[in-house]
Amino acid sequence: MAGFEDLDVWKRAVRLSVAIYQNTSKLRDFGFRDQITRSGLSVPSNIAEGMERSTVPDKCKFLDYTRASCGELRTQTIVGVGAGFLSKSTGDEWYRETKELSAMINGLIRSLKSKQN
Repeated sequence: MAGFEDLDVWKRAVRLSVAIYQNTSKLRDFGFRDQITRSGLSVPSNIAEGMERSTVPDKCKFLDYTRASCGELRTQTIVGVGAGFLSKSTGDEWYRETKELSAMINGLIRSLKSKQN
């Protein structure tokens, strides 16, 4: 079986996390910068942690955390655009990406559960 590093959803989540770090590195609002980078980093991290678990319920629990982190990141993106910390185009891109990542996570959860049965 392939490792989490081979999952497209993990690769995309890593790229998003890197983009968040790069695009917020000069922000002077350290609280916002810290929060959005943490939620962005937690998306690929929770995928990795979940997929390294030995049981399907444990994998799914961490993938559920991943979906929650996507929602948190989406919210912070909306706030960041509204507060002028992020451009509208960057915010729109990150919003779309978190929606797509959530959908991919849903598919991964369904796949894991179907293989279990």
